[in-house]
Amino acid sequence: MAAFAHRQPMHPTLVFDIETIPDLAGFAAVHGIDESALPQAELAEMALLARRQKTGSDFMPHHLHRIVAISCVLRSGDQLRVWSLGENDSGEAELIHRFYDGIERYTPQLVSWNGGGFDLPVLHYRSLSHGVAAPRYWDWGDDDKEFKWNNYLGRYHTRHLDLMDVLAMYQPRASAPLDQMAKLCGFPGKLGMDGSKVLETFQNGDIESIRNYCETDVMNTWLVYLRFQKIRGTLSEAAYLAEIALARATVEAHPAAHWREFLAAWA
Repeated sequence: MAAFAHRQPMHPTLVFDIETIPDLAGFAAVHGIDESALPQAELAEMALLARRQKTGSDFMPHHLHRIVAISCVLRSGDQLRVWSLGENDSGEAELIHRFYDGIERYTPQLVSWNGGGFDLPVLHYRSLSHGVAAPRYWDWGDDDKEFKWNNYLGRYHTRHLDLMDVLAMYQPRASAPLDQMAKLCGFPGKLGMDGSKVLETFQNGDIESIRNYCETDVMNTWLVYLRFQKIRGTLSEAAYLAEIALARATVEAHPAAHWREFLAAWA
């Protein structure tokens, strides 16, 4: 299937999304707290309370987020795949290593929704903490001169496309939520879970639900990205419909309950 009618991409396209919880060990370390002396639930409440008192919000600073899931949609050749990296019990360092390893191997086009504002800065800090090397990702053109003009780090470069940022003309006040934009385009959007519920779900030991939620988010991002490629003229109408059909077929091939729910919401 020749999907991209006018400009066939040289590299695979990888849509990604991360889910995080507060890094309680990190919070304890930077504030001189003996983590072992407190139950995790009490330490979590302490961290969130400290953040609320400082900013009025529970949202932790980027460097104190712990990654618990990374999900991807990969479009390569004639194939479309959606999955979560690692396993349910994979540690944060392994998830980060797997993410950057894919970039090292395939140099994909990266696509995200608010990846420049959240996902990538968190990945930067956490990879620094764990010492995960990613020379291809961090190349500003020192090794590959092509990267001088188009790399993963430049806000106005396209090797990483933060779709939310681009659509908002790089104006934070114009940003739109993925859930609402997906629904406005006729796609499912979020299915009863959002980022505010991730910590509670993790504390209940249900990492599988977090991974499933993250997967549906990246599929929503992929579908909105296809619509974006259509309005850019990169996808013809016929190619766009073929890509949508491939996405639906990919979801239909998954027997898991979250994909059944996704299909039911996809009018």
